[in-house]
Amino acid sequence: MTLWHQSVMAMSLCDDTLLCNFPKCRSKLSGFAWVTACSHVFCDQHGSGEFSRSPATCPACSSALSGKLDIVRTELSPSEEYKAMVLAGLRPDVVLDICARALAFWSYQVHQERMYQEYSLSRAEGQLKQMDKLLTQQNQSRELELTSMRGEITSLKKVMEEYKRKYSEVSERLMERNRQYQKLQGLYDSLRLRNMVVDVGERDTQPQTGHQDLNHAAASQQATPLRSPQLFSRRPDAQSRFFSCLEADGAKPFFQFRSPARDRGRSFVSKP
Repeated sequence: MTLWHQSVMAMSLCDDTLLCNFPKCRSKLSGFAWVTACSHVFCDQHGSGEFSRSPATCPACSSALSGKLDIVRTELSPSEEYKAMVLAGLRPDVVLDICARALAFWSYQVHQERMYQEYSLSRAEGQLKQMDKLLTQQNQSRELELTSMRGEITSLKKVMEEYKRKYSEVSERLMERNRQYQKLQGLYDSLRLRNMVVDVGERDTQPQTGHQDLNHAAASQQATPLRSPQLFSRRPDAQSRFFSCLEADGAKPFFQFRSPARDRGRSFVSKP
């Protein structure tokens, strides 16, 4: 494969665009660029900043650039007049040598870009392997955590079922206690209402009851027979007063009266 074909392939690979060789830039070049004898190219911003101090060194390979033509600021899109006059008057071998060196520069840039991309790819693959390994470890740890969490969930389900059972038992007991309480509350309310009715009835019938007691006392007094006056008093002077009143009237004393039967009986009995 000739140098021309390599240059064409390099131009097709890099999309006919050079990239800045500054490590932290790598932007596409346009307008003016700085080219070094060590086959590196930089954008106008970084080239002006790096090559303004002396001695100048290449930011890409740290090579010393002390020669007069070691650093050249060139226009990437020259005019047609420049193209017509830049190689005019040179021998064909000189023109071919210049073209060969220019194509070698492009080949080096493509090779460098390829090496950089391969390095980036290998680095990315290494990072991918590390990430894959880390992901595998994390997946294993997550699986262990999931297994332990499933065990905890199973135990918690058992505890929850036990609590549900206890809750149902307590709920049944509470309902039974509520039924008993409602029953006792009903009995208490009925007894309270009954006592209130009795109290109200007693208040309403209390005057009538007193009148009935008076009537009952009067009736009992009427039903009791009147006692005869006591003719004989217990006092010692009662008998003397009684006989004194009989004697005052000219009557005989009680012991001087004799029954006619006794007098008739005695008349028929002969004396001995």
